[in-house]
Amino acid sequence: MGCDRNCGLISGAVIGAILAVLGGILMPVGDFLIEKTIKKEVVLEEGTLAFKNWVKTGTEVYRQFWIFDVQNPQEVIMNSSNIKVEQKGPYTYRVRYLAKENVTQDPEDNTVSFLQPNGAIFEPSLSVGTENDNFTVLNLAVAAAAHIYQNAFVQVVLNSLIKKSKSSMFQTRSLKELLWGYKDPFLSLVPYPVTTTVGLFYPYNNTADGVYKVFNGKDDISKVAIIDTYKGKRNLSYWESYCDMVNGTDAASFPPFVEKSQVLQFFSSDICRSIYAVFESEINLKGIPVYRFVLPPKAFASPLQNPDNHCFCTEKIISKNCTSYGVLDISKCKEGRPVYISLPHFLHSSPDVSEPIDGLNPNEEEHRTYLDIEPITGFTLQFAKRLQVNLLVKPSKKIEALKRLKRNYIVPIIWLNETGTIGNEKADMFRSKVTGKINLLGLLEITLLSVGVVMFVAFMISYCACRSKAIK
Repeated sequence: MGCDRNCGLISGAVIGAILAVLGGILMPVGDFLIEKTIKKEVVLEEGTLAFKNWVKTGTEVYRQFWIFDVQNPQEVIMNSSNIKVEQKGPYTYRVRYLAKENVTQDPEDNTVSFLQPNGAIFEPSLSVGTENDNFTVLNLAVAAAAHIYQNAFVQVVLNSLIKKSKSSMFQTRSLKELLWGYKDPFLSLVPYPVTTTVGLFYPYNNTADGVYKVFNGKDDISKVAIIDTYKGKRNLSYWESYCDMVNGTDAASFPPFVEKSQVLQFFSSDICRSIYAVFESEINLKGIPVYRFVLPPKAFASPLQNPDNHCFCTEKIISKNCTSYGVLDISKCKEGRPVYISLPHFLHSSPDVSEPIDGLNPNEEEHRTYLDIEPITGFTLQFAKRLQVNLLVKPSKKIEALKRLKRNYIVPIIWLNETGTIGNEKADMFRSKVTGKINLLGLLEITLLSVGVVMFVAFMISYCACRSKAIK
């Protein structure tokens, strides 16, 4: 009987040890299987989970616009006063609903190329008004013409055309005109061929961004979705040195197994440059653990604060010898037009940039850009891209509409918030196919290891106690 009991206790201890060993073995084996499956599924080729979602995103993406309505145009024109603005919005459009076009695999260098078509559909139910709502804003053509044509004689000619067309420093335009284009009366009088249609995003509908050529990850998963070339080049020809390079992905996804210590680089054609995001926090998105990466203030700092930004500094006069910060001159990318990009309400910009503008209220939570990334797959499951479009206006002695100005203004026109969140159906699929299986495997590993260790220790203690009693 004693033998039976001791044998039973030893058997229990052995079973516990086997379970613990199985749990221990399952950890590296399970991790290997997960890694193998993920590496297979994130490759950008026909039949993978990543490819299906990559060609056409299942996420609803919206772009909200807020217009900076100028409240005191005459005061500014006559007295060079501070510009008083009032934010109006949001006006919302659905974007990125079109599938990628001309998707072509190149097996020789393991890349896939594509065009990203552009389209915007107005969403009245998500907007405060209609596309016909009017706003007082900077006259885009007048401000740009004085900047592009700085020859005194040419400016005299332009001035006569501006006066003849009854154009001024400010104008009243509808939302639709401002965003997507209108026939400018001043440019229509210019005798030599120029584009007479003006708009912040003109042309947009029925156009495409690219060609992008990205690595498909087939030979090296650490390069998946990273851009090889944009429009056939690895450089943009807008900036000096390394600032001109096309780096990272398009931010829709990143190579798998993302670490918190990583700096995630991505390219945005909207701002004509590559930029980066750093880890901020872990959050739970519809039951899926994700890492939130944010654009740090350092990305917009002056070269004095961040020497890496020295090659993004352009015009020394406007940037006060590169000591101003928070705005990016992208005029080279916009055919010479004096377009400046910033965060909304000049968040993280130097005081001199926002000082001539009244009515701004920068807010970190509302105006920053972030990406929520599922770290195992590298997929971006939620994002908010916030940008502000501004135009530089300088005094001009030859153009009457700008003659009384005594200083330069970087005038905010609109700011946008482009957002996308994984839908409930996609989230369910993601949980069942990815995170659910990983969590189940992790639970099985821990359960086997824990139960095995507890069984082994308990049975061994019981066995030792019985042996001790038997000896006595």
